[in-house]
Amino acid sequence: MGNTDTRVRGIAARAGGWSARHRWAAVGIWVLFVVLAMGIGSAAGTVKVKESDQLGGETHTAARIIEDAGIDEPASETVLIQAKDGSIKAPDAEFKDAVAAVVEAVEGTGKVTDVTSPYDANTISKDGRSALVQFDMRGDSDTAGERVEPVLKAVEGVQKDHSSLRIEEIGGASMMKTFDDAFGDDFQKAEYSAVPVALGILLIAFGALVAALLPVALAITAIMATMGLMGIASHFQPMDDTASSVMLLVGLAVGVDYCLFYLRREREERAAGRDAQTALRIAAATSGRAVIVSGVTVCVAMAGMLFTGLTTFEAMGLASLMVVAVAMVGSVTVLPALLSLLGERVEKGRIPFLHPDKRRKNGNGRATGEGSRFWSAVLKVVLAKPAVSLVVAAGALLAIAAPALGMKTQQLTLDQEFGDSLPIVQTYNRLNEAFPGGSEPAEVVVKAKDINAPEVKSALADFREQAISSGASRGPVEIKLHDAQNLAYVYVPLVGGSDLDKAGASLDKLRDEVRPATLGKVDGVEAPITGQVAGSKDFNDQLAGAVAPVFAFVVVFAFLLMLLSFRSLTVAITSIVLNLLSVGAAYGILVAVFQHGWGASLVGAEGVGAIVTWLPLFLFVILFGLSMDYHVFVVSRIREARMRGRTTNEAIKHGVVTTAGVVTSAAVIMVAVFAIFGTLSMQSMKQMGVGLAAAVLIDATVIRGVLLPAVMALLGERNWYLPKWLHRLPDFTHDESPEAVALPARDDEGEPLRV
Repeated sequence: MGNTDTRVRGIAARAGGWSARHRWAAVGIWVLFVVLAMGIGSAAGTVKVKESDQLGGETHTAARIIEDAGIDEPASETVLIQAKDGSIKAPDAEFKDAVAAVVEAVEGTGKVTDVTSPYDANTISKDGRSALVQFDMRGDSDTAGERVEPVLKAVEGVQKDHSSLRIEEIGGASMMKTFDDAFGDDFQKAEYSAVPVALGILLIAFGALVAALLPVALAITAIMATMGLMGIASHFQPMDDTASSVMLLVGLAVGVDYCLFYLRREREERAAGRDAQTALRIAAATSGRAVIVSGVTVCVAMAGMLFTGLTTFEAMGLASLMVVAVAMVGSVTVLPALLSLLGERVEKGRIPFLHPDKRRKNGNGRATGEGSRFWSAVLKVVLAKPAVSLVVAAGALLAIAAPALGMKTQQLTLDQEFGDSLPIVQTYNRLNEAFPGGSEPAEVVVKAKDINAPEVKSALADFREQAISSGASRGPVEIKLHDAQNLAYVYVPLVGGSDLDKAGASLDKLRDEVRPATLGKVDGVEAPITGQVAGSKDFNDQLAGAVAPVFAFVVVFAFLLMLLSFRSLTVAITSIVLNLLSVGAAYGILVAVFQHGWGASLVGAEGVGAIVTWLPLFLFVILFGLSMDYHVFVVSRIREARMRGRTTNEAIKHGVVTTAGVVTSAAVIMVAVFAIFGTLSMQSMKQMGVGLAAAVLIDATVIRGVLLPAVMALLGERNWYLPKWLHRLPDFTHDESPEAVALPARDDEGEPLRV
């Protein structure tokens, strides 16, 4: 019966059938697509996200004014000169000699301009122990880190001659160089190690080299094609490096997953005695269809990022959406063709003791097909007491999610992001202690018809005075004029320094009290306030406004896709609820580990008191999409088994245990790849890696192995409930395998089953 020719329906089945019949054409078209995408994308070039487009609010307005004025703001550097024991102060001769030596040394490099002595700019701390020599790097600020080394060496030379003082440099260029030297290779190491890790796990899962290489090859070609498409798309939606990194992560995850689903099913059907052609047709109609449903759902989730209004998020969303779509198309087209071409050769390079043929076999030497023994044992307990299992598992996840109720988000400061692992971080902390807010002052960009008009100059003087008298700043407030562009920069060190909560309160005073009372009274003057603190606040505000629309979009469309794919209101509702529970648990782990510091040392991190602003929304979109991979695959197998005439509990057990291998393999790969990012030096990357890894682990075990079967067992035939008024919905239900149509499905009472 297994080899009877039964017509199958659906895009996946038709695409797989065509590819298997036109094998070389399918492979050739795919290769041509990848080459053309890369070639055209390379020729078109990539348009990068402009700084003025990265944020909203006043930060965006300020960046736009600077950009329109054609001012290329130089990278500013500061040298902190500080007495180590307090015995030497700024008026002392030794201190003055050190200041003069620093000024002479940095000017002598020829790499700097506008060197300012603390005695001229009054950048001396109140206790007299600390002073700042300030200057700008010549040339493009974006590449200043490449030219700052001679200046750093000059400052180090002065330090050697003045051992009683601490002489240290910090600024945009020096931080850029330090981070590039210390962490510039972190991402590349993570990206390069992800592929070998995935391949190693696939070797264990398949036990054969060729079978393990196929998913990696599909993922890599999908990523290569998407890189080219990103270049083309960047002319409509600018891209950045973050989008490329996220695209690689998502592409590797879904590319391997989709190939795993397909290849495992084809292997399973051949192991059951079907010929290669029939096994491939069944895999196309079942797993191929699950790949399409999952892929479309992931694309919808990624599309949610397009509604944030933040260019970086929009770039990440579009790049992720494209790589998922490309991987999905490749899985249902070129993969069947490759499997058809390879035939039994897909088992080449067998690894002793790892190949499935060496694992569980019946007395006839054929694979039993009963799936995972571990999950069979778990399912036996869950299905025997589904209500208890539901309460225990859901209660545990809700307890894990509970800390998320107190989540605090913010842009991480330098010391939060890197801890004390770098000397420059210690310099940053000392500078902030001596000059609160001096390392990252608020920057007021003042635009007027005539920046030298008496009323404008008077307003600038009043702003400087009231910024200090209001308590927002302790000074010094520096004003830099650009007469030709009728612009002025006002630098205001904020009270609160690196404490973003206190500095935020100072920023609010400037925006809501000082500015309206001074610059706001002059007609035609624009004075947006930017800087690190302002950027963090504006980013938070815009992201907060985007959360509800993005959440609503993703949840509603995922619900509709599940409803259409399974024609079951119950499956659609439970899918959403279980995914939300998984995301909530991930949030709880993030807050517990990184905000409160509970067990942070176990993952090489530390509690920094906050979660980086962009992560919660990013995690929601990524996890909601990726978790649908498992859900669609498992529920499809459960429904297929029910259609074959098994009872509800038998179908649940069959669906879970037969998919356990592929779900476990896919989950282990994702957890391993995401965990690599958890080993990076930056706290924000650690948070992303740990959050993603924990969520995938929870989703593949507690959600799919306990909660899903417990809920479905309690619901019984209500799993497939669809109100009559929804029967007119398009029918996108599962394409059944030939065996599936051989036996009329009946419910537990013997009545024909309508699914």
